[in-house]
Amino acid sequence: MKLAYAICGSFCTHARALTQLKKLCEEHEVYPILSEISAVTDTRFGTADELRKTVEELTGRAPILTVKEAEEVITRGNFDGVIVSPCTGNTLAKLAHGITDGVATMAVKAQLRNRRPVVIAIATNDGLGANLFNIAMVLEKKNVYFVPFGQDDAYDKPTSLICDFKRIPDTLDAALRGRQLQPVLLE
Repeated sequence: MKLAYAICGSFCTHARALTQLKKLCEEHEVYPILSEISAVTDTRFGTADELRKTVEELTGRAPILTVKEAEEVITRGNFDGVIVSPCTGNTLAKLAHGITDGVATMAVKAQLRNRRPVVIAIATNDGLGANLFNIAMVLEKKNVYFVPFGQDDAYDKPTSLICDFKRIPDTLDAALRGRQLQPVLLE
């Protein structure tokens, strides 16, 4: 199977996203995508150079880093699926409103133009706040499927939502059959 795997901000979840990327690379041809922020930002969770190096080692490919490249590669690439993991609230809001000013959003737009599945692995601190409306809008989009998600720290971060990254492969399998993996809301 031919997949694209877009890594957005939510730096604290990169390790979990990379674990799933590694597993997918064992069975599939994967093209990595780094959001503009992920490609250049050093954090306490790692440097941008380390992220790029890890992604290249896992996939055997340099990451897609520009809107132009994402549009060209994804539109013409006949990808079975595009996975956005982690998908931040910012990226989700742009997807909800059709804004394609970044590499990850352009990859999703190109995949949806081809009427092919997109898997969203959400990780956002405002999922039950400012982004709740955007989640509802994206859940309703054709060919978009969410990795099951829930609150990650209901008492200290009551609006924060995070997916179960381990369920990315199952979500992808269901998406390829045109179905949303259920239940989409976790306790």
